[in-house]
Amino acid sequence: MSEREHVRVAVIGSGFGGLGAAIRLRREGITDFVVLERAGAVGGTWRDNSYPGCACDVPSHLYSFSFAPNPRWPRNFSGQPHIRAYLEHVADTFGIRPHLRFHAEVEHARWDRDALRWEIRTASGSLTADVLVSATGPLSDPKIPDIPGLATFPGKVFHSARWDHDYDLRGKRVAVIGTGASALQIVPAIQPEVGRLSLFQRTPAWVLPRADRKITGLERWLHAKVPATRAARRGILWGIRELQVSAFTKWPNALGLVETVGRAHMRRAVKDPALRAKLTPDYRIGCKRILLSNSYYPALTRPNVDVIAAGLREVSGSTLIGSDGSRTEADAIVFGTGFHVTDMPIAERITGADGVTLAERWKDGMESLRGTSADGFPNFLTLIGPNTGLGNSSLVLMIESQLNYLADYLHHLDVLGGRIALDARPEAVAAWSDHMQRRMARTVWTTGGCDSWYLDANGRNTTAWPGTTAEFRRETRQVDLAEYALLRPPSGRRPPALAEEAAV
Repeated sequence: MSEREHVRVAVIGSGFGGLGAAIRLRREGITDFVVLERAGAVGGTWRDNSYPGCACDVPSHLYSFSFAPNPRWPRNFSGQPHIRAYLEHVADTFGIRPHLRFHAEVEHARWDRDALRWEIRTASGSLTADVLVSATGPLSDPKIPDIPGLATFPGKVFHSARWDHDYDLRGKRVAVIGTGASALQIVPAIQPEVGRLSLFQRTPAWVLPRADRKITGLERWLHAKVPATRAARRGILWGIRELQVSAFTKWPNALGLVETVGRAHMRRAVKDPALRAKLTPDYRIGCKRILLSNSYYPALTRPNVDVIAAGLREVSGSTLIGSDGSRTEADAIVFGTGFHVTDMPIAERITGADGVTLAERWKDGMESLRGTSADGFPNFLTLIGPNTGLGNSSLVLMIESQLNYLADYLHHLDVLGGRIALDARPEAVAAWSDHMQRRMARTVWTTGGCDSWYLDANGRNTTAWPGTTAEFRRETRQVDLAEYALLRPPSGRRPPALAEEAAV
């Protein structure tokens, strides 16, 4: 990257969001853009999460771009290697490679209110951009709790998203901290080879059967030769999940029927009443993300597994002390404790028009217009921003909707002409945020009786979308200019780029 390269659009991240943005830009005829990636390959969370058993809990034919269907998915729920390979294939197929800047972690981005552009400093150089798009995603920065004594633990410590493949778990005493989606996959994958597995469970999860199977060669052939069959499969998967939304957002008590399925699933695998009692949640299903597995419960019944119904309170040497006072010896600690979702680190590196960072703007909770635009941060758009997460369907659907919004945003800049910027009006952002919180009041995430990662430090759900994906698509189909302030360069001052041209 040259010292002061200038592009029309700079995209941060090369996961589903970043690659999707790059493809949409090219389809709109825009080639003056870069994708800034901190690592050395595309893939985002599907590059970083390579732990044993890693797979998606959304069916593959739905967890993929509508404009880049893959008729060769090997399973209903494909594993991490296949999803990452799909993203590599997409980058190649749509000609994104020339736009990628690897090892270019964004260290800081600042809005220049005189030049109406973003000044971006990366690990590999500096550049400027008219529009900045953050596609870092909510599952990109691992969270490890501050545990007293952890720094003195003599064994191995790593997070599920930073798996140490050089460390041999065979025969080791391994403690897994957490019972989220990652831990649910890790436990059955490593249980047969470790000497002892201790699962620290602060809160039990609701686990339902996983309807997974190999996709037959005939199905793959049919999907490749008759695209309508592939589209029909995707449509059915989408429709089923759209029909489920009302139970989460309007009538949570209806989820009691689903809880019956979850309890029956547990009873089939776990015969010990004491263990079942430990594993039975005391909150409404759906309040935390519903997990899918056919192997998790059986793994917990094996002789070399202990379920500690407590969080990890302290570490003393190689001894792990639970919040219930229990003491467990371990050679390795694996944290499956999630990510910085409501306090995304990228927000600390983005400074807006008034000189405050996005993290400072969001200190009382994340909020942005239609999950995309924050006031005071002109020409800055976030993919999978506040209140765009899903509890039962594919985030790729939400990303594609926001790509529509991005395309229309750029179209408006073109039509308005000249050096120009759009800044979300504070009253529009506040109105949208209030609308989200009013709708959230009836949802299972608010009424279900749990403390989930959907909630921020103030107890507000700034993560999930309280509606269907079709509704979100309607809300983001077009930019409403009434929700934005129009910015032009200060009177009497010429943008630096134009001044330099005049001097020449």
